[in-house]
Amino acid sequence: MNIAVPDLGSDRATFSLWHVRVGDRVTEGDRVCEVLIPGAVIDLPAPATGVVAARTAHPTDPLTPGQVIGVIDEGERPV
Repeated sequence: MNIAVPDLGSDRATFSLWHVRVGDRVTEGDRVCEVLIPGAVIDLPAPATGVVAARTAHPTDPLTPGQVIGVIDEGERPV
């Protein structure tokens, strides 16, 4: 499942920081990263339960709605 930037109502969104690392297990709704828009910090939630498989956004990267910034692997993994 892709972690994508939602429409935040601003054309000036910037990636801020990750709250998770590749390999971390997340539950749908967990806070995974922060995005900045003028006057606000937005926490983006995990869109699914699984393991963070990729992070492609870096601090200060400009973002657009729909842009994929990470991936969550929903498949079962051995513990």
